[in-house]
Amino acid sequence: MKSLKDRRSALTARMEYLEAKLHAIDDELETHNSPDWEELAVERETDEVLEGMGTSGLEEMRAITAALERMDAGEYGQCVNCGEKISEERLDVLPYTPFCKTCAAEKSKSH
Repeated sequence: MKSLKDRRSALTARMEYLEAKLHAIDDELETHNSPDWEELAVERETDEVLEGMGTSGLEEMRAITAALERMDAGEYGQCVNCGEKISEERLDVLPYTPFCKTCAAEKSKSH
């Protein structure tokens, strides 16, 4: 069982990693301006992949920020939907999850 301090440390480290990754993606996107049409087409495909990675990184950063806020409020580890305790196993895999397994499954069914 990980302590809250350990989980906060892991989330903070992940946030720092994502911030660095997003800066690298931004830098890479800014360098693409090939005058060659074929190279430009390949760069644009690469840009789409990088933009997708950036979007998922931003979503994960939002989830981490929300998890850190729940820690500060003393609500971390409780499902924001039903209030039940989120299992340690689930938090080990998704330390920023706001939902217990049951509510996450229900949420995914509705989407």
